Amino acid sequence: MKKKITEIIEMPEGVKAEISDGILKLSKDGKELKRKLEHEVKQEGNKLILESETLGKREKKMIKTTAAIIRSLIEGLIEKYSYKLQICSLHFPITVAVKGNELIIKNFLGEIKERRAKILPDVDVKIDKEIILVESSDKEKAGQTAANMEQATKINKRDRRIFQDGIYMTKKCKGRRL
Repeated sequence: MKKKITEIIEMPEGVKAEISDGILKLSKDGKELKRKLEHEVKQEGNKLILESETLGKREKKMIKTTAAIIRSLIEGLIEKYSYKLQICSLHFPITVAVKGNELIIKNFLGEIKERRAKILPDVDVKIDKEIILVESSDKEKAGQTAANMEQATKINKRDRRIFQDGIYMTKKCKGRRL
């Protein structure tokens, strides 16, 4: 038997929401996050409401996923998401630098050609010796930037037990609890 499902998300104090043309804008203290939502969202006062009359498995999954995305955006406005990455170089010393919207990795496994990892917009990247700190209010952008850095140093056609060089994610959390 299919029932109606409703998800209600209350906005914390200081967070403002605006919905237009399927795009949700959340703002707090000058920070603004935008997201195009696949499911229809209604706004009533300081609440966002997601609902579906015909509840099947697919509709329920869409509503729950959309609610989780909105909650992570709200949490990101309150406290940034942080990812800590470790630079490991056993064979050759790796040089890492930020240029514009890219992370430049030089001398990886003695390679002459430099490797590059894309840094998404609105993401802060700080390098402190062997530690890379990635921070953003948007969880998806911070996570994708950290994943880009890991992927840039992926090793193929060599024994991973011996060649352990690369950039690896060691910790992820909200805020500066790293």
